[in-house]
Amino acid sequence: MKYRKKGIKKEHHIIEDGEELLEDLVKKGLVKSIIPGRIKTTPKGQPGNPRLTFQYETNSGAKLLLKKGSTVQEVFVITDDVPALKDYVIEKYKNK
Repeated sequence: MKYRKKGIKKEHHIIEDGEELLEDLVKKGLVKSIIPGRIKTTPKGQPGNPRLTFQYETNSGAKLLLKKGSTVQEVFVITDDVPALKDYVIEKYKNK
């Protein structure tokens, strides 16, 4: 498919250093496809490490937030196992 690379749709930009986190979900077999959404920034950008948070379940998977400092990006994922994805994201990024 056009714009796809390693299960991630590349039509939109991805927060700096966040692509590795998304590729990790594909490698672990937790998601079939990833669709990055809008990026929201604040005028006073804060530095920080990228991290994922689980937002809610959707009809085809889930909505996650990719965060780095004060920048936030919506990420929609297609998966058959939402509970496993949710547990993984919460466990891996609980203290970040």
